[in-house]
Amino acid sequence: MPSGPPGTSGRAVARHGWAQALATVLAGLVAMGAVAALGLWAAGAADLPDDAFPRVVTATVVTAVGGVLEMSGDAGELAATDAGLTVMPLSVTLTGALVIARGFLRPLRHRAVTGVPELAGWAGRIAVLWLAALLGTAFAARQTFEISLGEGLLDDLGDLFGVSPTVGFTTDVPLTVLFGLLWLAGVLVLALLVSHRAPLPGRLRTSVRPAAYAMVALLLAYVVIGVVVALVAAGTRGSPADTFAVLLLGLPNLAWPALTIGLGATWNGRVEGPFGLPMPRVLDEVLRTPDVSTVNVGTLAERDGRMWWLLVAAAVLVLAAGFLMAARSPAGMPAWLHAVHMAVALALTVLVIGLIGRISAHYGLSVLGIGDLGGGLSGQVFLRPRLWGAVGLALLWGLVAGFLGSLPARRMSGRPGGVRS
Repeated sequence: MPSGPPGTSGRAVARHGWAQALATVLAGLVAMGAVAALGLWAAGAADLPDDAFPRVVTATVVTAVGGVLEMSGDAGELAATDAGLTVMPLSVTLTGALVIARGFLRPLRHRAVTGVPELAGWAGRIAVLWLAALLGTAFAARQTFEISLGEGLLDDLGDLFGVSPTVGFTTDVPLTVLFGLLWLAGVLVLALLVSHRAPLPGRLRTSVRPAAYAMVALLLAYVVIGVVVALVAAGTRGSPADTFAVLLLGLPNLAWPALTIGLGATWNGRVEGPFGLPMPRVLDEVLRTPDVSTVNVGTLAERDGRMWWLLVAAAVLVLAAGFLMAARSPAGMPAWLHAVHMAVALALTVLVIGLIGRISAHYGLSVLGIGDLGGGLSGQVFLRPRLWGAVGLALLWGLVAGFLGSLPARRMSGRPGGVRS
């Protein structure tokens, strides 16, 4: 009796019905929830009042898949509050993407050909269950906290007028569902493009897949390097809890912008007030200025000369990505075409980093106009790229790296035992 349908080379093919789709969605949610919970616990969020920790974990998962949180405040008629938060915890995002992509690809591993209706049905099952999961997490991610007025005049006014300011968060459900479904679609499409075992039409397999694979490898390489650097810092500089909070919540938020900075891109940002971000000391110093700060290799190197290694790392890893892309491309493809593919792929990668890597957070409070949403209770943090300049630099780097990387790949592919295209 044959062990599988035609085109499977005698291997059993994994089923992909509703049960398997449910397992894929649940595995992704559990993995994201576990990483978010551990990261928040390391950051000290387990001590939040009113048993808020589970809902904060849920909110973190929501933002990790592109969901939108709405900050709200209430201080009565005699006071005013203002708050906002825009950030994706990309460690949680990456974890969910890897787990869901693996579950999606597992039934397709040993298929030589998969029809569009079959593939659409499999993806549709996952999408329907993912939609239900998005709705559940979106409605669960809401909480309100009381804010202390501290000591001094604001506290006295609060006691006199009975002001008990609160701040909380809720989820914008429609936008969360929209962006969450777009996130899932991006994960599934990218998984198909990257996996060499997943069936694709010939043109996509020969032109798009090598570039997509090289870009994913480049991003993962930066994450791995970031993990190594963070672990060394945790072992030598102390504060291991803070380091693990960064690892589990936002390591790609630092590693991937570091790629763009190594390419020569510039980010603008500022850290004001008692609040801040879990970031390297040198970056915090650059951002804590009276005006908006410029963050690039030059400004970072003024504080720490080792930041010039960002340029070296970008040159080496982008060139390696160009070689990897060429090595997985069909033999005989001209070097100029490798360069064009690499340029487009790197530019799109930097564009995505710029869109998902930006950070914005602020909070303020005033009582009877005193404090001006400020005093010791206000804070502002933001970091955003000069996007189109970064994309232009990525195009130039991609052209050079794609051309140079194709030269050794073409020579090796023509030798016995060399790289196969």
